[in-house]
Amino acid sequence: MRKKIGAMLLAAAFCLSVPSVSDAAAFRLGDTGQEVTEIQQALASSGYDVSVDGDFGPATQEAVRQFQKDNHLDVDGLVGAQSYEMLLHRPMPKVKPESYITSGNNVIDTAQQFLGVPYVWGGSSPSGFDCSGFVQYVFARCGIDLPRTADVQATAGTPVSKSELQPGDLVFFAGDYVNISHVGIYVGDGKMIHASTTYGIAYDDLSRDYRVAHYAGACRVLQ
Repeated sequence: MRKKIGAMLLAAAFCLSVPSVSDAAAFRLGDTGQEVTEIQQALASSGYDVSVDGDFGPATQEAVRQFQKDNHLDVDGLVGAQSYEMLLHRPMPKVKPESYITSGNNVIDTAQQFLGVPYVWGGSSPSGFDCSGFVQYVFARCGIDLPRTADVQATAGTPVSKSELQPGDLVFFAGDYVNISHVGIYVGDGKMIHASTTYGIAYDDLSRDYRVAHYAGACRVLQ
């Protein structure tokens, strides 16, 4: 009965919104490569304070935000079609080069860098994370924007069954058997990495009795 309630809960969550990996072709935080170098060169030539190193880091994101503000564009820090064309004076590629596509392994590699970081309620930085803050931060580092809370993150991708889980998928739990209240990142072999209230960023086994009882479903935001 509890499993049935969990499945119905996550299915209902997915009905509330369309999958929202926003502007998937946009260049963003975490991207690297020649296109990023050219974006940085254009920003620098326009007088914005940015290093030309091919790495779309926080400084590049801030320069993009300032460029967007100065040019009356939506200020989101993403180099989408409008920002790209205004900045580089050419149409934006319709599809990102393959080297820019985030994989599950990229997500796991990023998440593992924070093993041992303490749990902090409301935390969303390497000084301390809660569960959804950790997931949001890791995916942002990989160039994917996610909502802030676990229940809304459950609406941000395509639902997948437990038997079809792949590294990088999000797994959700309902502490009260009704409402989604916890999220982790599946790493493979029946395990996830998450922000544990006891251990901070750590691995956990989905086969543990507690995890089995409170499992509420999973979604895939990596396409």
